[in-house]
Amino acid sequence: MNNIIALAGLVGNLSILGFAVATISPALGMAIVVAKAMESTARQPEVGNRIQLFMFVGLAFIEVLGLLGFVAYIMGK
Repeated sequence: MNNIIALAGLVGNLSILGFAVATISPALGMAIVVAKAMESTARQPEVGNRIQLFMFVGLAFIEVLGLLGFVAYIMGK
């Protein structure tokens, strides 16, 4: 019986770790996307508007993946 309780505690701790990774990863992804968009705009200012458009589309996809991780955590509880 104690093994089952210990296993349940371990699964709970792993889900919290998964939630932490699911929230940190999109933040790092967004930082990389914005940094690369700024770098690209600095190199070719004439296509800055297109780069900005693609950056916002990419940021939206990254945000959706972060929200899916949050929803998966909530549903797992």
